[in-house]
Amino acid sequence: MKERYPTLSQPATLLGLLILLLAGFMTILDLFIVNVAIPSIQGDLGANFSQVAFIVAGYELGFGVLLITGGRLGDRFGRRRLFIAGMLGFTITSAFCGLAVNPDMLIIARVLQGLTAAMMQPQIYSSIRVNFSGRERGIAFSLLGMVLGLAAIAGQVLGGFIVEADFGGLGWRMVFLINVPTGIFSIIMARFIPESRAPERPLLDWSGVVIVSLGLILFLVPLIESQNHGWTIWSFLSLASSALLLYGFWLHQERRRIAKRQPLIDTQLLRQSRFALGGSLVLLIYSTSSVFFLSYALLVQTGLGLSPLSSGLLFVPCSIGFTAASIAAPRLVERFGTKTIFWGAVFYTFSFAVLIGQVWIAGGELIASHLITGLIFVGIGQGLVMTPLLNLVLGFVEENKAGMASGVISTLQQVGAAIGLAAVSILFGGVIANGAGGDAQSGLYASAFVSSMFYNLIASLVSAILLWKMAKEQKK
Repeated sequence: MKERYPTLSQPATLLGLLILLLAGFMTILDLFIVNVAIPSIQGDLGANFSQVAFIVAGYELGFGVLLITGGRLGDRFGRRRLFIAGMLGFTITSAFCGLAVNPDMLIIARVLQGLTAAMMQPQIYSSIRVNFSGRERGIAFSLLGMVLGLAAIAGQVLGGFIVEADFGGLGWRMVFLINVPTGIFSIIMARFIPESRAPERPLLDWSGVVIVSLGLILFLVPLIESQNHGWTIWSFLSLASSALLLYGFWLHQERRRIAKRQPLIDTQLLRQSRFALGGSLVLLIYSTSSVFFLSYALLVQTGLGLSPLSSGLLFVPCSIGFTAASIAAPRLVERFGTKTIFWGAVFYTFSFAVLIGQVWIAGGELIASHLITGLIFVGIGQGLVMTPLLNLVLGFVEENKAGMASGVISTLQQVGAAIGLAAVSILFGGVIANGAGGDAQSGLYASAFVSSMFYNLIASLVSAILLWKMAKEQKK
């Protein structure tokens, strides 16, 4: 007997899909919306650059380390049940973010917000996959991709509007508090999402989650804190401990794989040279994205004095460039192969060179609107690389490992973003901390922006070299 799937023509099914899309929009929006609010948060709470980096990185790190386990929890206990639990946690932690009275409270709330988002986000993908079939599944995933892309764009403009509108005198706090009514609505309407779970209850590797989380924290903390406290003996001990823990995590996963106890990460995946190379590319490219978003917000708002809304509107051309390139990229890859992504990475590198040149030459006399050309170039470069890169890397693995590979790549995206924020703390924050007292604010922030963009220039250039190597290997 053929299995019957719900159809989009059924009102209840359509409502369920809309709630899943709304949740996806919220989780990705909170990755981006905070960037435009950071200067206001910094001024209100008196956060230093290390704390600013942790406010952004905390969400991404929490989101990244629990993504794979979040998917397993849904498979085991029910995807709608985990969706509701994750949304409830996300709503509560969003309220804590909005009510934070100091930077440390906001950092803790952001980490918890990321952890709860990681419980919710995998259920969106899984629920669409199991509740739809054929053409309607394709439509649902296309809508999800469009909504997630829109969330990244809306994060800049919507965040700027919310901060500047200053609803109820709450300012930046509304960036987080807006999630509360939206979350409550989603929990109430979640009854329209069909419940589902995996036929076999997967094992959960909580010890693996703890080991890799501690390893990543001990790696990132000294990098982000180096600008604030310098390099001490504790910094090097932390990095050494991180290396030991991450090596221990590898051994732990290998033992679980051999014992057939469902590891978080199949170590055989990372032994595949093309997948490992692709994972390195994802890490590099997504680190440049987080560096760019935060450095841009600090430059144009704190450095050049633009309002949050003006900052967001100035970013629109970059978003248009990204959208146009994202639409064109799959067709270009289909026609010209991997070398399309290579040339995209070359153009991405060129876009950072253009921005560096513009800001370096203008210095303290920089006019924000003059950045538009460079911003469009960055958006096009990101669209030509980011959109097809994930499909390329996931195409290297067998179909029966696609779920785990997706989880690994999603985790690398968030870890890469967190590493990028550590680079902002070191490079951007270092210039601000060491700036001469007589320097004009605009000139100092222009110099800091150039410093952080040099990281992006090098990372995107290395990515282009790796893609060139990958394209050559595929020809063999």
